[in-house]
Amino acid sequence: MDESTATKARVSSPTMPAVPAPPPERPPAAQPAEGARATFALLREALRGSRRDLTKQPIGQAIFLLAVPMIAEMIMESVFAVVDIFWVSKLGPDAVAAVGLTESMLVIIYALAMGLSMGAAAVVARRIGEGNPEGASRAAVQAIVIGLLLAAAVGSLGAWLAPHLLLVMGASPAVIAMGGGFTRTMLGGSVTVMLLFLINAAFRGAGDAATSMRTLWLANGINIVLGPFLIFGWGPFPRMGVMGAAVATTIGRGTGVLFQLRALARGRGRLGVRRAHLRIDRAVMRSILRISRSGIVQSLIGTASWVGLVRILSTFGSTALAGYTIAVRVVLFALLPSWGLANAAATLVGQNLGAGHPERAEVAVWRAARYNTVLLTLVGVLFVAGAHVIVGGFSPEAGVVAVGARALRIVGLGFPFYAVGMVMTQAFNGAGDTRTPTLINLFCFWLWEIPLAYVLAKPIGLGPTGVFIAIAVAFSTIAVVAGVLFHRGGWKRVKV
Repeated sequence: MDESTATKARVSSPTMPAVPAPPPERPPAAQPAEGARATFALLREALRGSRRDLTKQPIGQAIFLLAVPMIAEMIMESVFAVVDIFWVSKLGPDAVAAVGLTESMLVIIYALAMGLSMGAAAVVARRIGEGNPEGASRAAVQAIVIGLLLAAAVGSLGAWLAPHLLLVMGASPAVIAMGGGFTRTMLGGSVTVMLLFLINAAFRGAGDAATSMRTLWLANGINIVLGPFLIFGWGPFPRMGVMGAAVATTIGRGTGVLFQLRALARGRGRLGVRRAHLRIDRAVMRSILRISRSGIVQSLIGTASWVGLVRILSTFGSTALAGYTIAVRVVLFALLPSWGLANAAATLVGQNLGAGHPERAEVAVWRAARYNTVLLTLVGVLFVAGAHVIVGGFSPEAGVVAVGARALRIVGLGFPFYAVGMVMTQAFNGAGDTRTPTLINLFCFWLWEIPLAYVLAKPIGLGPTGVFIAIAVAFSTIAVVAGVLFHRGGWKRVKV
């Protein structure tokens, strides 16, 4: 019996006088110490991998147990993005421009991977919430099969057409000569991107965020260490220039995929794959594809819009494109950890809907949105105040720094809005309602952001600044629209 229950029993008992409970014997100073120990224990559990039923834990604890490893996972991803562009920037604006143009094409592959990941995570989370781990394992296998088939087709085509794609994107002959090998390697190795996304999404949907965290720490740790050796030819390694960054990235991601497959085969976490699961299940595959269909379109709409923005920026030369590329990498450094909170909200939505607790799912989303807003507001203030110093750490060229700092300040002003929009759109996806975010992205990016960017940059004459303003306006619009639609609650009735 706990202390409060015992006190109530003493007060209501007919054989005892109703006297106030005595004060606690322990000194007040011990309570904060115990709270700190409990928090540290919860942190250690989150990083090791919790086995608790997240649909029955206090919401704050559930968010903490999921968000900590997800944030740690995304921090490593963002550290890699910044470190990678730091080394590449030493090769000059043409090298940075090649990376920026290639990444604007890779967003198509990322979109496919993220769209399939939405379906995989939603189905796995719903099965876990229903108490059906076998169904979750079957869903993970079907997602991997779909990803392998899709990546083989897209990667082969992209590697073959790499130089032509750079030309279409507006690259100069110097950029194509320097970055053709980089583009071919990155597109050809896209199968590692696909599997890394899909399997980690399955782990997150199952609530095993710690395994996803370890995967990206391993993959990106290899990238960070190996990158400069291959770029500059340190020690026994050949000097490969910008292509060295692509080779290091592909090796790192490939190692991460092997780690994921080993974790699935061992099955010591929340999700395991045995021989009985290694067969095609058309019903499960159709369920994943049904959700992923809208998810892929959603991601394509959102991420391919960056292709349109880069195409507009490329008309202003390599300096503008290099400054924008550096700024975007720094922005991702800040936003990726926040995706950890958004992904935690998505997992809790899926599992709680599976367990029949839609109200609990809604409370978790709004709380995660509040946490995210506080976090990104602080980062936005830092970006606005220190933009020149931050961008200057990546490039010594005054023109590149000026463009990048301007982008960082303008985009950073919208960070409080981005925080809410990220959590809300991921909550829809976690429920299996990928159609609503798809329509939001279609309007906010293609019918609003890109036309606005072109008008501000060209007819009005703001140049690259117009593109940066359009980005901030579009993401702020998403936050408002997504918040209103989430409050209406249609996502609670989606069947997965």
